[in-house]
Amino acid sequence: MKTTGHSVAVLFADVAGSTRLYEIFGDTKAKLLVDECLDAMRGVVASHGGYVVKTIGDEIMCVMPGAEMGWKTAVDIQLKISDLPEVEGHQRAVRVGFHAGFVIKTNNDVFGDTVNVAARMTGLAKGGQIMTTMGTVLLLPKLLRSSTRKIAALSIKGKSKDVQVCEVIWQTNDELTMRLPSRIFFPRHVQLNLSYGDDACQMGLECPRIELGRDAACRFVVGNKMASRQHAIIELRQEKYFLTDQSTNGTYVLIDGEAQFALRREEIMLQGTGSISIGRGFDEALDDVIRFELVESS
Repeated sequence: MKTTGHSVAVLFADVAGSTRLYEIFGDTKAKLLVDECLDAMRGVVASHGGYVVKTIGDEIMCVMPGAEMGWKTAVDIQLKISDLPEVEGHQRAVRVGFHAGFVIKTNNDVFGDTVNVAARMTGLAKGGQIMTTMGTVLLLPKLLRSSTRKIAALSIKGKSKDVQVCEVIWQTNDELTMRLPSRIFFPRHVQLNLSYGDDACQMGLECPRIELGRDAACRFVVGNKMASRQHAIIELRQEKYFLTDQSTNGTYVLIDGEAQFALRREEIMLQGTGSISIGRGFDEALDDVIRFELVESS
């Protein structure tokens, strides 16, 4: 067992919605569709000087020679999968996460903090997304750094400090325009349902922005003493909903099935279902929270 003497990038990529593929196409055909994705991803990894450590079901784990090759591999995997033909109206998609750092090698496997963080990044991604850390972004050339954006600072098991999560923006505006109608993970209509007590609203094209806080002009007026007057905003940008904290005491987010995390003058893209607590953690807020649900339709 030895620790590598240089930084590598550990990357995970898995086929999003593979369970649904098996339901729709049956075991034999779905496995062929998943295997086609895995073969395509292995080819990309090899072309950038990396190697696949293991394949776990519909996911590959690989090691790349540094942050830059991790970035290029992640982007090329998304491009490769996006170019695969649709199958009966279904476009396949993958989730990718990577993180650069030192690893422990033993036999044909790798272990350590870098592996754990990379796996966590993949768990945060949706189909068609690439997630990484700010620590990894800072190792990238300036040109590549400009193709990332901060999402949120998250608490990760085994880390004493929150980890800043970033998304890699891998599509150009032209690609977004050209590919939008056929990409199942960029739906045409995305609605965000919000509720606070007996009050509820739906965000979408007709309501692309709301404010949260103590001020009476806010869409959801939160009366607790920890709330700022204009505490946070939620806004629709390119079919995605972003929550931005602009408060003194922070905004807490709990995506169902995940650990809570705090935003402090930062933003996060809302996913799935969960809760938002204004100015205090969920252990103090109890039921005084705003619930959200993201609803996608083609």
